[in-house]
Amino acid sequence: MNALRLGTRRSQLAMAQSRGVADEVTRLTGQPVELVEITTYGDVSRESLVSIGGTGVFVSALRDALLAGEIDFAVHSLKDLPTAQPVELALAAVPPRADPRDALVARDGLGFEALAMAGGASGPARIGSGSPRRMSQLNAWARALGREIEMVPIRGNVDTRIGYVGSGELDAVVLAAAGLRRLGRSAEITDFLAPDTVLPAPGQGALAVECVASRTELVAHLARLDDPHTRIAVAAERTLLADLEAGCSAPVGAFADLLADGQNVTELRLRGVVGTTDGSQLVQLSTTGPLPGSVDGAVAVGRQLADEMLAKGAAGLMGERAL
Repeated sequence: MNALRLGTRRSQLAMAQSRGVADEVTRLTGQPVELVEITTYGDVSRESLVSIGGTGVFVSALRDALLAGEIDFAVHSLKDLPTAQPVELALAAVPPRADPRDALVARDGLGFEALAMAGGASGPARIGSGSPRRMSQLNAWARALGREIEMVPIRGNVDTRIGYVGSGELDAVVLAAAGLRRLGRSAEITDFLAPDTVLPAPGQGALAVECVASRTELVAHLARLDDPHTRIAVAAERTLLADLEAGCSAPVGAFADLLADGQNVTELRLRGVVGTTDGSQLVQLSTTGPLPGSVDGAVAVGRQLADEMLAKGAAGLMGERAL
């Protein structure tokens, strides 16, 4: 039996994610999977994501390899996937979502509020992140505490980012909790940032399994990894993002809670936020209703909330995209 070729970015985190999916594909189908490492422009560029075109820079090389037949399927972090899906490619599976929260890795084991109150050695606490969304909400949180922080734009892999804290160059960095868990580095987290305070990126914590749409047998095999509840939740979040006409370069957060009545999920609550990167202006809205029975229903929820946020002035805040 020929091995399926799984295309993955070369980063340690991407490899860990892809190995997990490969193991699950083999468990469910009995077919061996080999990883094919692909370098994307986003991996080699040291420029900010805003200046090089946003999340798509991590995806295009993998998609090119799929269309060229060099790999059979690809695994992406769902938050890196552009909201427009090419007709030639199928989003075959969205596996069960991992922890969607952001996480703080700070000096001296401090949580965010303690760090903001204490400050850094020579002024406001210096916190690293390449995400305008995180900058916006953390600045707003500090303002609510009557404090200021200094958000420092950074790029690089997990080791590089956490290294800034160890060296004393930064007081803390913010990373996705799911990534730290997948790398076995949960012990380094000093504070989990709850969605009640900091909404994650749309799709954060979820993975996307993609293949060529015309390979219907492979699509069916990969679909066995799909988690319908996760797919509905991220569809609502990503529709909100798309309808706000924003990408990774805009400070937009979104999170769809699945609310259960005992054992059964019965409701979906979608929350969204758009803000200026300095945190001085935020538009935050939410909507709660019956769990959509389909992706189309989730799309309608996301579209409705986007319309309400635009009516509240969200469009005027998304012009500020510079780091």
